[in-house]
Amino acid sequence: MRTSPSPEVSRGFDTRLARRFRRCLRNVRACVAQRLIFGSLAFISGCGYFVNPNAVIPSGPGTPSQSGSVTISPTYVALSTGQKFQFTATAAGGGPLEWLVNGVVGGAPATGQVDTSGNYTAPAVITQGENISVTAALVSSPAQNYATAVAAIIPGSQVSCPGATGSPLVAAYSINLPSSGKVSVEFGKTTDYGRNTWQVPSAAQGGQVKVLVAGMMGNTLYHMRAKVTLDNGASYSDVDHTCTTGIPPPTPAVQISSASGATPQPGIEIWNTVIPSNVIQAYATDLQGNIIWTYLYQGSTVDLIQGIQLLPNGNMLMLISYLSSTTVNGTLGLVNDVREVDLAGNLVREITMDTLNQKLASSSLRDASGNVYAFKSFHHSVIALPNGHWVMLATYNKSYSNLTGYPGTTSVIGDAIVDVDANGNPDWVWNTFDHLDVNRHPMNFPDWTHSNDMVYSIDDHNLLLSIRHQNWIIKINFVDGTGSGNVMWKLGEGGDFKLAGGTDPTDWFYAQHGLSFFSPNTTGVFRLGLLDNGNDRMFPSGPVFCAPLKPPLASCYSTIPVLELNESAMTATLITHYQPPPSYFSFFGGNADLLPNGDIHANFSAAVTGAIVQELNPQATQVIWQGTTPNAYQFHAYRWPSLYPGIQW
Repeated sequence: MRTSPSPEVSRGFDTRLARRFRRCLRNVRACVAQRLIFGSLAFISGCGYFVNPNAVIPSGPGTPSQSGSVTISPTYVALSTGQKFQFTATAAGGGPLEWLVNGVVGGAPATGQVDTSGNYTAPAVITQGENISVTAALVSSPAQNYATAVAAIIPGSQVSCPGATGSPLVAAYSINLPSSGKVSVEFGKTTDYGRNTWQVPSAAQGGQVKVLVAGMMGNTLYHMRAKVTLDNGASYSDVDHTCTTGIPPPTPAVQISSASGATPQPGIEIWNTVIPSNVIQAYATDLQGNIIWTYLYQGSTVDLIQGIQLLPNGNMLMLISYLSSTTVNGTLGLVNDVREVDLAGNLVREITMDTLNQKLASSSLRDASGNVYAFKSFHHSVIALPNGHWVMLATYNKSYSNLTGYPGTTSVIGDAIVDVDANGNPDWVWNTFDHLDVNRHPMNFPDWTHSNDMVYSIDDHNLLLSIRHQNWIIKINFVDGTGSGNVMWKLGEGGDFKLAGGTDPTDWFYAQHGLSFFSPNTTGVFRLGLLDNGNDRMFPSGPVFCAPLKPPLASCYSTIPVLELNESAMTATLITHYQPPPSYFSFFGGNADLLPNGDIHANFSAAVTGAIVQELNPQATQVIWQGTTPNAYQFHAYRWPSLYPGIQW
């Protein structure tokens, strides 16, 4: 029987191998050619040689294969261009092995070359990541005894140093993967590095991955190196790169002190300056006060960043607008939006007030009187929900005639809460006029409610709203935008809870800001912490109204209460109640948070000398760490683990 190699098989042979194949056919007339496919290998059985017709695996993770007595180690490896690596292969019964790269004995320059001992050299030049097969086969029976490993070849990376990214303190590190995986970057002032970014995932088939490197001091040389982990288990460390950071824009001075022998909660400090407004309003420092990140936006003289949230995708969510009690007309460059930005400050997603009002006008959403919603400004608070929606506060005005004590027409400033989906479409709106008594106004009417914060209850999917000018926190039936909007309870003086562990009414909170959960659970029996500003504190003799930035008065003070709420018993028990000297009195702003180590993070935002931010022990009896910004006021301040989700510095 005459047998000849098929064209499909012959394409993979070099001249030497083809001659040996023809000689094999002449000498072994009984050899029957069979094309057997095992993974990506094509065999001619009975003659001892085989090839893979595919010179390069263009994409995908690559799949090792094995048959018979031959094993190879490792089965996955990631290499740079030109890198050398030795594979180890053995045959259980012994016998010589042949080594191939992408089916070609010994390989080729375009795919890399391998010697008879399994020493593989990756190709010197590739334009994108490639998966290459390296095979060891038993010469006597290759169709039955072989093992194939996958070498992921990663081309040279590209680094855009600060300045080229548009940010003086942020670099961009790009690397191309041949298959799916994740990339992080370690960086530091030496090649010991010391800090890491988070892991940025690639697309399903690999490709270009960009990691923004942030957390560096200004005007400093930094080393950085990518760390790659492919989903097949292979890992890779890139070569070292260096960048010199730029000079950050002006920020308020930060002064740091800490208690002797005390250990603060590790991380960084995020500052949100609102006064003065001619400096950077959002920036980060390490716990020694060194600037390591800033965000600069182009706006007007009246708009302010009002809160910063780190998102699960590594970006930041901010609300930027003018104060809710301010009337603004025709200000040049006015910003009135909610935006998502990356670490370099690039806009990822936003919704402007003009866009929201247009969408509301074309929707079926109306207030209780059937009016189309039209809002003035975003203000104070936006939160990102687990379902990808944003919930934000907006100013909602309504005119009334002859209110008690206010004859004639009064334009009352209230609030609205708007839920928008991932495309910016509003799907749920709530407003204070439909749910609260407009004739209850403890302070600053007709700036009636002046809500200033929201938190989302992960347990029952409802919202808690801080209403500064009512001295209340209320719970709203939200249920991820399907709720009735009914007020479920009111917490504070004159509300639905009985105060325990303190003096009613003095130890309630007044003109409060910055609430957060202080317990893992968020419903039933749970804890809340906040800044009690104390502007209109009620004493048994009556309220005391405190003027801002005046010499301290004994009756004008701010506190940090931590309350345990029992929604069944309707009790609010003071667990801790930190009351520093009256010089800490903050007439606006501020917040309180529970840190992972159990300490309390407290921001007295507008003390007469400037913001005072403290880390307190759990009992609020010792100051562990303190940061101050003389003559600058911080709407909020936060202790984050790092600038990246899930990464602790």
